[in-house]
Amino acid sequence: MTLGPIDFLALEFPGNKFDGSILTSIFELVQAEIIRVIDLVVIVKDQEGSVFVRELKELDPDTVRILDPLQVEVSSMITRNDVDNIAAALGNNSTAAALLFENLWAIKTKQAMLDADARVLMFERIPHEVVEQNLAEMAAIGA
Repeated sequence: MTLGPIDFLALEFPGNKFDGSILTSIFELVQAEIIRVIDLVVIVKDQEGSVFVRELKELDPDTVRILDPLQVEVSSMITRNDVDNIAAALGNNSTAAALLFENLWAIKTKQAMLDADARVLMFERIPHEVVEQNLAEMAAIGA
C-alpha cells in the first residue's frame, strides 16, 4: 500500500478562542478525499501556564460529534515529545490543535515515482511567509 506524504500541523488559538470555524475547510478536504486525518490532539494552556492534553478519544461526546466529519483514525502517532514541544511554544491562556494528516492527492504520483525507480534527492516545503518575503524583495529591486 502506497501512502501519501504525511504532514504535521500545530495551530495556536490565543486566548482560548477556538470557535471551530476552521473545521469547515478541513471537513471539505476530508470529504473530497484530498487529505486523511491520521491523528488529532488538543492542547490547552491555562492562564497560570498549566497544560492539559486531550486526545480525540478523551474529549467529551459533544466535541467528538462536532469532529466526527474529520473521520480521525486516532493513530497515536503524535508523540508526547510533540505535545511537549507544542506546549512549550504555546502562550498562556491558549489552545493548540495538533493534526497529522496524509495527503491523499499525492498517492498516484508517488506510486508512479516508485514504479519508475525514482529516488527523492530533496523535498522541502517552503513556508508561505518566506515566499512572500522573497517576492517582496524581488519586487523592491525590480527583478
